[in-house]
Amino acid sequence: MSGLTQLLGGASRETWAFELDGRRLVVRCDPDGAPRVGAMSREAELLRAAAKAGVPAPHVLDADDTSIVMEWLPGETLARRILRDDEFASARGVLVEQAATALARLHAGVEVELPEDLDPLSTWRTKLDELGQPHPALELGLSRLERSRPALVARGVVHGDFRLGNWMVDAGGLVGVLDWELAHTGDVAEDLGWMCVRSWRFGAPLPVAGVGTREELLSAYAAAGGAAIDAATLRWWEAVGTLRWGVICVQQAATHLSGAVRSVELAAIGRRVCEVELDLLELLEPHLVRTTTQERVAEDLTSLAGPHDRPSADELLKAVQEWIGGLELAGRDRFLARVASRAMDVVRRELELGPSLADRHARRLAALGVASDSELAAQIRHGRDDPEVVRAVCESVVDKLRVADPAQLVRT
Repeated sequence: MSGLTQLLGGASRETWAFELDGRRLVVRCDPDGAPRVGAMSREAELLRAAAKAGVPAPHVLDADDTSIVMEWLPGETLARRILRDDEFASARGVLVEQAATALARLHAGVEVELPEDLDPLSTWRTKLDELGQPHPALELGLSRLERSRPALVARGVVHGDFRLGNWMVDAGGLVGVLDWELAHTGDVAEDLGWMCVRSWRFGAPLPVAGVGTREELLSAYAAAGGAAIDAATLRWWEAVGTLRWGVICVQQAATHLSGAVRSVELAAIGRRVCEVELDLLELLEPHLVRTTTQERVAEDLTSLAGPHDRPSADELLKAVQEWIGGLELAGRDRFLARVASRAMDVVRRELELGPSLADRHARRLAALGVASDSELAAQIRHGRDDPEVVRAVCESVVDKLRVADPAQLVRT
C-alpha cells in the first residue's frame, strides 16, 4: 500500500485514498472516539444493493464493522467548483434529472434492513433535548411543522444525506452517490426536501442543489418512476431538513465540546446554527425575515475600546490569521487553516459587538416576560406563538448571525 492521503470533507467520518497493487482505492472509517456499532457493515450492504438497483454508487471491495474499502470514483465533489467551473457547465444542466432518477431507483428498488425513522420531528426534538441547549428558533420550527404535517408519500429506503457535496460529478454529470452513513427507512420525500435545503446550494440562487427548480425536481422524480409529491409537501420536507441540519450543527459542536472528538471544524460548525435558524425562519415567516435583516444590516453597534495597549484584540487576531495564511499547507490541513481563520473572524466580531448584542438580548427577553432562552424555548414548546415572540426569535437569530457570518444576512 502506498500514497495514503486523507481527503477533504466529512466532518463525521474520515475518508482516505491509497494505492494497492496499482489500483486507486478509498477507505472510509470512523474517527477516534466515535462509537463502533456495526454501521460500516450495514452501509456496505446498502451500497451493494443500491448499485444493483441502478443507483450510481461506489463499488465495495471489502468491509467490516470499522471501515469500508471501495474503488476510487473519478470526478469532483467540491460543490463550489461544480457550481462555478466551466468544466461542469453541461453537468449542471442534467444534475437535477440524474439525481431525481437515482433517488427514484433507490426508493423503489432497494430493500435493506435499516434503522427506521417513523417520526422525524420527534427524532430531532429528542436529539435537541439530549443536547441540553435552548434554541427558540428551532422550537418554533418544531411547533409549526407539527401543526402542518402532510400525509405520508411512501415509505422506503432513504439515503439521508442526498445532496450536492455528496455527489461525485464529472463533465457529464452524476458519477456516484457518496456518504451513505445516515441511510434509514422513512418517508421517501425526505430525500427530496433535503436536496432543497439552502445550505446545500452553496451560495447559488436556484433552490435544488443550486442548479434547478423544485418543479424540475418533482417532474423528473415522477418521470423516473418515483411517487407523486406535491409542492407543499416538498416545502414541508425542505423545512424539516433545514431544522434537522440546525440540530446536527448543535450536535457536531457538542461532539467537540464534550472532548469525544476535538476538532476545529466541528467547533466552527456550532456557530453556523444561527445561519440555519434564519433559513428555517425564512421558510416560516419570509416577510418578517426580510424586514428584520434589512433593519439590522446597516446598524452600528461598535463597542467602546477598553484600556488596553496596542495591538488590540482585533489586531492580534489579524496577526495570527496572517501567520496561518502564510503557512505552506496542503489538503485537509489547508482546509482546516481556513476554518480556523474564519473562526477567528467570529471571535473578532464577538469582541466588537458582543456586549451591545448581549444587552439588547437581555432587554428583549425581559419584554417577553422570560429570564432566559431556556424559558422562552419551553414556552414555545408549550404553545406560545404570538407575534411578539416570533419577532423576538427572528431578531435574536439575526443578531447571532451578525457575529457568526454577516454575509448570510444578504438573502438571495
